[in-house]
Formats: sequence, structure tokens, C-alpha cells
Amino acid sequence: MNSIVVHYKELALKGKNRPWFIQMLVRNLKAALAGIHIRAFRSVMGRIEIEMGPETAWEEVRARISRVFGIANFCPANRGPHDFDALASAILEDLGDRETSSFRVSATRADKRLPFTSPTVEREVGGRIKEVKGWHVDLSRPALTVHLEMLPDGAFYFFGKEPGAGGLPTGTSGRVACLLSGGIDSPVAAYRMMRRGCTVVFIHFHSYPILSRASQEKVREIAGLLTKYQLRSRLALVPFGELQQQVVLAVAPELRVVIYRRLMLRIAERLARKWHARALVTGEVIGQVASQTLENMTTIADATRLEILRPLVGMDKDEISAEAERIGTYSISIISDQDCCTLFTPKHPATRARLADVEKAEAALPIEEMVLSAVAAMTVEDFRFPI
Repeated sequence: MNSIVVHYKELALKGKNRPWFIQMLVRNLKAALAGIHIRAFRSVMGRIEIEMGPETAWEEVRARISRVFGIANFCPANRGPHDFDALASAILEDLGDRETSSFRVSATRADKRLPFTSPTVEREVGGRIKEVKGWHVDLSRPALTVHLEMLPDGAFYFFGKEPGAGGLPTGTSGRVACLLSGGIDSPVAAYRMMRRGCTVVFIHFHSYPILSRASQEKVREIAGLLTKYQLRSRLALVPFGELQQQVVLAVAPELRVVIYRRLMLRIAERLARKWHARALVTGEVIGQVASQTLENMTTIADATRLEILRPLVGMDKDEISAEAERIGTYSISIISDQDCCTLFTPKHPATRARLADVEKAEAALPIEEMVLSAVAAMTVEDFRFPI
């Protein structure tokens, strides 16, 4: 097979904006396949053709394309003519000595003005294949489907489809900043926003040197893995341990977790605005931990004027863990580490913190100074795929 045919679904519904979405998808495909011998990228009537070189490694190409958002499915394919005899001969040559218990030909027309119908193509080409191979035709559950896509100047044919990542191309929905811990939830939240076309900036709060660097190493590994999906990433590492110590000295134990979270949002907002991100993303799930009751989430959210997106808010842990395993972050997230979420955490945190009580407690803290010091002390790391 000399080409890869990429099909999209949601992009086809974008009306006048569709060319821009397709342009962004082609841009992302070029970036994802950098370093691999590709001859050309073409937009061909509702699909994208990637012409491979003679040395192109299909397995590597398949792995990379499967992570590019905006794709419904893709497949290795070849081109053939409209002439049914020549088209069937080309298909038979590529089938070689392949055997199957049953088959069918499934044809579509990209241009309805072509001088033949899809059933005609299926009948004529399928009949010629059956005559040579002697295979049984099964129109409902064939073991092998020969797909034909009839274009104005020829046809694509292929023998199967690889599932794509779906969603929208990265970069089409703006930029967001995700509070990324080393746990299971927030990497999945980041992935879900990427899949909807957002470019995600990662912000990680750590407590080094009070605690070890383990959480930072985990988050670097998670950021590197997620970069395989969005191709370019930025990770901000924000020291938070000293701020927690200041909170411990000035705030009653039951309100500390809520105030920690409000501080994180304030710091994340500064960084988000600096990098032109339009919303914050968290891995919060209603009722999962003390800080994630509806009352506490509302009180915490009051600390920022940016929109807060919570893509996992109605999921349960099993669902989130299953998705983490599928995208590859689960095995990293379950590695034991020490992070700021467990540092100076009281035994009985408030589950229904009132905003008035929290603001009164914060009055004892130099909030603006704390935010500025954290932003000044952060470090930034950039990731790219392929490396």
C-alpha cells in the first residue's frame, strides 16, 4: 500500500470553518509524522491522503496517527482507475495469496455525478474478485471487506480501518491550563480537553525541598506521555511547601485544604493569563475527597475569575482509572510518591466550608505576596513529540 487515507467525522460538520479545521489537522499530522519518510499530504474530497515513501515503517506511522485528534479512522490504501477490470486486477494483486472464509465489496462515491452507482461498483468489482478467488460473498458479516472510495479521478481501495482518536484537532479550541498532580484523575482531565481541541499547559504544585522530587519526576513522565497526543507541551513546576507552612501557622486546621486549593487557583490564574490560556482545568470529581464536595468546590472556585473546567466531575473512579489505563498514564500515576496534597493535611478537613469563614481566615495571610513569590520561584520545562 502506497498511501494512508485519513477520514474525519466531526470536522465535516463545521460548515464554512471546515477548511481551517482540516488545515489544522494536516498541520498536526505533519508534526506527528516528522522524521518519517512521507512524500506528500493531500486533502481529497472529505478525506486526507498521506503518500508514503518506499522506506516508510507502517507500524510506527500507525502508532503516531492513532494519537492525532480529529481523526475518525485511517487505513493503508492504494489508488486504482475507474475501469472495473483494471480496478479488480489491482485489488487482486494486492490481495496476493490472502485467504478468507467470506468477503464483500463496500463502495462509496465522493462525487454523486460519477456515471455509476455504488451498488454497481460493488457488484462489478466483487463479481470479478469472486470469479478469481472463489470466495463466498457475505453482505452482513464478511470476514474481509474490500472498501472502495470512488473519486472523480480514480479510486482508493483498502482492506480494513484503524480507529482514530476522534475529537477535534489540537489547537482548534484555544489554550487551557491544567492543574496536574501525579495522581490518576488530572492526567485524564488534561487528555479529555486535548481531545476537544484544546492546547493544554500543565501546572504542577510540589513541596520540594520539604518532600522529595518524586512527584516532579512523575509529572514529567506524565507530561511527556501526554505530549505524544498534543505534540508540544509546557510544564510549570511551582514550589508550594513554604506557602503551606504559612497557612498552617495562620489558619485553623479544618479550613487549610480549602485555602491551599484557593491559593493554587490564584497562582494558576496568573500563569494562565501569562500564557494566554482562557480557562483552568482540574481533575475534580464531586464527592471524591473532602475538598470536592459541592460546597467546597464552589468556595474554592470563588478564588479565580477564570472559567474552571472539570471534565471528570460526574465520573466514578473505575471509569477514570479505565481511561487512564487506555491512554497510558495509569501505570505512572499509581507509583507511590509524596506530593503537596498530602503535606500538612488535617485529619478532619471541613466538607462545607463557608466563603465568609474562608475569607476571614485568608485575611491573616499576605495572599498577593504569596502568589507573587510562587510565580517567581516556578521553573518551566517544554516538551515536544517527536523528540
